[in-house]
Amino acid sequence: MMRLPSLKFLKTFQVAAKLKSFKAAAEELFVTPSAVSHQIKALEEQLGVTLFERGARGVRTLELTDAGAHYLEYLNEIFAKLESVTEQLQMRYGRTIIRLNVPPFFANEMLLPRLASFSQAHEHTDIRIETSLSAARTHPAEADLSIVVGAGPWEGLTVHELFAQSFIVACSPAFLIDNPITRYADLNGKTLLVHEERREAWERWAHGLRIDPIQPNRLVRLDTMSAVVLAAEQGIGVGLVPARLSADRFSAGGLIKLFDAELETNESYVILQRPEDGDREDLRELTEWIVAQCRDA
Repeated sequence: MMRLPSLKFLKTFQVAAKLKSFKAAAEELFVTPSAVSHQIKALEEQLGVTLFERGARGVRTLELTDAGAHYLEYLNEIFAKLESVTEQLQMRYGRTIIRLNVPPFFANEMLLPRLASFSQAHEHTDIRIETSLSAARTHPAEADLSIVVGAGPWEGLTVHELFAQSFIVACSPAFLIDNPITRYADLNGKTLLVHEERREAWERWAHGLRIDPIQPNRLVRLDTMSAVVLAAEQGIGVGLVPARLSADRFSAGGLIKLFDAELETNESYVILQRPEDGDREDLRELTEWIVAQCRDA
């Protein structure tokens, strides 16, 4: 039985022949030019045929040999057919997978508590959720959809607005009993919780209210917003917590809003995706569902 060439090597050859460059092929395939060169050489050795013309100093501007051009014609047809058959198979029998990148606090407070309703309505759609250690600022190449908090701009991406980011002063009921707070000045001498990525938040909050900066007796610095909110609920101190994403905790009584004044930011939560994925129905359905959940929350 004839041993067929590696599908990986065949695809490398097709891309290199199309782009007429090992370097350009390497960039498209996310490998090194050396890897492309070695794969082409291995394919030629297995076939016993030279596919590219080579000059005295090696391959610079790629030109196909007659054998290479002939082989490429068949490979183009085969790969086109394979892609078509694969797409039809997935549509008929397969399950779609959405790769979703989400900040941890958004996942915990907004997405995961409500996700069952989407899963029940879309039984043939699988979701792989990736959470970053801090609020994501970019759209990762490996994600289909990303929920990001920031001010943009997100050039070259499709943007779906969710809600503006703002913060509000909160603590636990037990902390408030032991530390009565009715005026802004009552925060002086108390323990304040500080998110490491927003160290200036308390100063900005005071500046917005045109009051003197708060003078705490101690600061507790935490590296995630989830930790800030949990510390506030555990009675460790007073925190500036995300107003919208903490709504369920306020309703449940785990946190109490101390003042109505919020720290407004120029940031918003948005969903990002690549324009070329705009015709994917599964992404559209999940995007519309997330937008609706944020609107109704």
